[in-house]
Amino acid sequence: MTANAKADRHFVTALARGLEVLSVFRSRDRMLGNQELARRSGLPKSTVSRLTYTLTKLGYLEPAQDEAGNSGYRLGSAVLALGSTMLARLDMRALARPLMQELADHSQAMVSLGMRDRLSMIYVENCRSESALTLSLDVGSRIPLATTAMGRAYLAGCSDSERADLLERVRERDPASWPQVKAGIDQALEQYRALGCCTSFGEWQKDVNAVAIALRPATGRRSVMAINCGGPVFNLSPDFLLQEVRPLMLALGEQLRHLGAAH
Repeated sequence: MTANAKADRHFVTALARGLEVLSVFRSRDRMLGNQELARRSGLPKSTVSRLTYTLTKLGYLEPAQDEAGNSGYRLGSAVLALGSTMLARLDMRALARPLMQELADHSQAMVSLGMRDRLSMIYVENCRSESALTLSLDVGSRIPLATTAMGRAYLAGCSDSERADLLERVRERDPASWPQVKAGIDQALEQYRALGCCTSFGEWQKDVNAVAIALRPATGRRSVMAINCGGPVFNLSPDFLLQEVRPLMLALGEQLRHLGAAH
């Protein structure tokens, strides 16, 4: 939670903490115990215990056990219902999917559509080439906002005020690495002004290269989204992504902008 949120008298801290617990689950997590939930959320374990009890009663968490007999929780059906409702509203997924698949087949890579949640980008659509060696990420996966091509493209596409707020939150989360992170973001924003895209060549993960664009809505009805194309460095060189993939991504973005305006 930000300092501004904590100072807001309309802000319901208990609700925010419950949502924080739900938000720390990742797609690869089969189960999380109270101790790990406390570590990820930064909340006291006693607080987490009360929250998980309440969230279980409401169906947002379900009790679970691992192979060793350790107890914990997994996301419940109430979360799935909320997520399904949200995805059903994302008509951009249906518009983007065939165009994304064309780009994936051409580049022999993975092409993803994402939207922001806090300081992460969440994949809401994925397309892969059948012949590609791609990343083990799927719909629902989260990647960092500050160091990935998709996250940087989002920062380039959002408003100045939103970007300033997000960068301050990134700085607060990890002051020690902030100078290096900020330098990468500044370079990405300049790159976006010059090339219309952002890149991350080994900066998020040393063996991953990616290029991304912001998908700006033609009207105010939709939030900014981002599309990236990425994969292993041995399969996707920086030159290939910039010279071959970038023009196709820019054309894809323009097509989706016009298609989105018609819906």
